[in-house]
Amino acid sequence: MEHSKLIQTHIEESIRVKEQLLLTLLPNISQAGKILVESLKADGILYFAGNGGSSCDASHIAAELVIRYKSGNERKAIPAIALNSDQAVLTACSNDYGYEFLFQRQLEAFGKSKDVFVGLTTSGNSKNIILAVEEAKKNGMKVVLLLGGDGGKLKGKADVEIIVPSHVTARIQESHILIGHILCSIIEKELFGLD
Repeated sequence: MEHSKLIQTHIEESIRVKEQLLLTLLPNISQAGKILVESLKADGILYFAGNGGSSCDASHIAAELVIRYKSGNERKAIPAIALNSDQAVLTACSNDYGYEFLFQRQLEAFGKSKDVFVGLTTSGNSKNIILAVEEAKKNGMKVVLLLGGDGGKLKGKADVEIIVPSHVTARIQESHILIGHILCSIIEKELFGLD
């Protein structure tokens, strides 16, 4: 079975979206990096959250920070937590209050004004991310959002938004993980002088 056309289409589409990132989103990515670095310099914690594939991306980015982003970059662990990773909290909140409150409840418990909430949602309409943003703001936290398409209901709700110019979930998620890696690199460079 021949799949070369399908493969080529996916790769070319991904390249086009990433070229748009270069043309339109460099200032937003840089500003997001600055917010994260400032929080960490003030002994803040970075909280990440998402649903489905974005949940995996949130966990991935948090792990890069706690452990290390680049092999060979030996440095102190960075305080980053994926709010979607605790099964007991996830199931208890979903059962007792509803899934939409999952991230809000955790930020209510732990979020401080020096911390940052980083929400990942390809649609910008995830109710649990919307409630988390509201809670983060109530706590005086900065908010960084990685969105897609037109930004959805969350457009205009963060200190900085990085809206991937695509309506294809796979392309948005590919870009979100690239942006996450770039943010990790900015943090390692600014805090530890690592390339």
